[in-house]
Amino acid sequence: MHSSKQFIVSHAPFWHNGTAVHHRNYNWLLALAPAVAAGLTYFGVPALGVICLSVSSAIFWEWLITAVAKRPITVGDGNAALVGLIFGLLLPATVPWWLVITGTLVAILIGQQVFGGIGGNPFNPAALAWAIIFLSWKTFLDFDSMLVNYNFDFTPFHPLVALKAFGPQAVSQIPWTDLLLGKQVGGIGTTCGLALVIGGVYLIARGIVRWEIPVSFLGGVFVSSLIFYIFAPDKFAGPIFHILAGYTLFGAFFLAPEDSSSPVNFIPMLIYGATGGVMTILIRNIGAYPDGIIFAVLVINLINPLIDKIRPQKPGKVS
Repeated sequence: MHSSKQFIVSHAPFWHNGTAVHHRNYNWLLALAPAVAAGLTYFGVPALGVICLSVSSAIFWEWLITAVAKRPITVGDGNAALVGLIFGLLLPATVPWWLVITGTLVAILIGQQVFGGIGGNPFNPAALAWAIIFLSWKTFLDFDSMLVNYNFDFTPFHPLVALKAFGPQAVSQIPWTDLLLGKQVGGIGTTCGLALVIGGVYLIARGIVRWEIPVSFLGGVFVSSLIFYIFAPDKFAGPIFHILAGYTLFGAFFLAPEDSSSPVNFIPMLIYGATGGVMTILIRNIGAYPDGIIFAVLVINLINPLIDKIRPQKPGKVS
């Protein structure tokens, strides 16, 4: 008589640590509040319109897709709102409404739902949507031209674009305090370094984000940009400029550490973050794009499954 072994799954006395999906998402939203406030201060009512449209359309797309697929409605967990907010904060304040809606559709449908929803996406949904929008309608993500009608009390040029076009002399006179306080052209929620640091530290302090990824990411940016600067100071900018300009701080705290697309082990997190930082500087200094953060994040998302398999053995342990 044929006998087969059965795999028996029994209930275990698991302990719950008190966190849940909605808890994590709401903390992310709270951490982004300083960046939102700074964006509204610098870019005004148009920025508010982009943020509201991005968040609401992302929620609508998730509700519609899950309803059509006859899956449980999950908009209450705050995930769609978070994806929509992050995507909206990456955009210029004057971006057209149809591009916002298209971007959130890409983020929710292609970035998440085709992989089964939250937890299954291999890429950061907002970063993936931004990259697709950028490759499709690049002119609408040209901050200098999109924000040309704003009257800023600082040099109205994207610092990384100026660096790429005119060299470090063009940006050497920009005080780092101006970059820290948001006096630079850029995405709605990505210009104020101080606001991003406050939000990032909050996430780390609450245990929502592990410190390894943001710190190693910024470390990779610092070390690699310093090497370039030491060997060619007349051609490349210094590390402080690279950390405070563009999407760097936003990418380190709010893009790279996305739960589903980042590692969970200590050494892999350090490798993952540092690789993203180095890739950013390589793209900026010798690549075709002024700000390489989004593409660097997507690259480390892609290699994340391989990196997360790195498990250094304990000394003396034989495999």
